[in-house]
Amino acid sequence: MASNYGLGPDYDIALGAAPSDLSAAAVTGLRISMVNVKSVDVVVVKGAGTAADDPTITLRHHTAATGGTSADLATITEYFLRSEATLDNDEPWTKVTQAAAATIVDPGGAGTSAESQQIVVFSVKPTDLPETSNYISVNIGDVGANAQLGTVLFIIHKHDKSEPTAFPIPLR
Repeated sequence: MASNYGLGPDYDIALGAAPSDLSAAAVTGLRISMVNVKSVDVVVVKGAGTAADDPTITLRHHTAATGGTSADLATITEYFLRSEATLDNDEPWTKVTQAAAATIVDPGGAGTSAESQQIVVFSVKPTDLPETSNYISVNIGDVGANAQLGTVLFIIHKHDKSEPTAFPIPLR
């Protein structure tokens, strides 16, 4: 029996970047289609690292599923953050506002994001993209010499209410 909410009726999940060591190299994110999507919540989860190795998260838009024209998408005006030396689910969300930008530099500010475990969330709507672009991705810059793990997930809010098996693949 199908559920009335959750994965399928309310959202889909796609990989934006596989878990990796953010100090090994810059992370080039995977693309997803924004066609027939209500919105996408971009979720960045990162482990604690070493002082001054603060991450930079960059939102990009693309004209094709592969290749095409790509550019930064300067639409991030707010994001939500959970941050603590060790996340243990007792942290409130903090709303952070900024001038429209394609990047989130040092999430939470103060040059101390590297030392914390963090969850960073921001939303993208299809109307945020230029008319010729239908795809987004998220990159994370190389944080420096010391290990710091991170991953990116896309929570795709759909217009339809079908089962997960009926969803089109995120990159189409």
